[in-house]
Amino acid sequence: MTEAQSPLSATMAKEAQSSPSATVAQATALPQLVLFNSLTKREEPFQPRVEGKVGMYVCGVTPYDFSHIGHARAYVAFDVLYRYLKFLGYEVEYVRNFTDIDDKIIKRANERGETVTSLSSRFINEFLLDMTELQCLPPTCEPRVTEHIEHIIELITKVQYCCELKKGQTLCRRLSHE
Repeated sequence: MTEAQSPLSATMAKEAQSSPSATVAQATALPQLVLFNSLTKREEPFQPRVEGKVGMYVCGVTPYDFSHIGHARAYVAFDVLYRYLKFLGYEVEYVRNFTDIDDKIIKRANERGETVTSLSSRFINEFLLDMTELQCLPPTCEPRVTEHIEHIIELITKVQYCCELKKGQTLCRRLSHE
């Protein structure tokens, strides 16, 4: 140490050359994600079922008309969550479906003299343009209900089989994933 250096500056120089302190590491650590659990009615730290991976399923639109501000609010909110999970380092599978067969779609298609497919496809395309304008990232997968009718019927059949009615309450055993 030279005469010009004080003991304080020598200590600071040593700290600058050593590895980052715990406080620096803590300051750069990502915050714990806390979400509201609607089942328990409490805020809880997020814990994925599989370490490092998150599955995110968001109900999509029923495409029988143009999108509105309520759609924008919901999908921008899920886009923020999707981006944040990715920022935290999770591998995210984000699925947002289109309910492209529904009584409202059938009614509107009949009123306009077009097929259910043409009406729903047109409004799906309009919705996707809106999401692009809002700068929402596209989900990993965007299935259409009409492409999965057989699987949906199978799943409903399994749920009906697994549920039994007892004293006015429905009790369900957890379905095993096959």
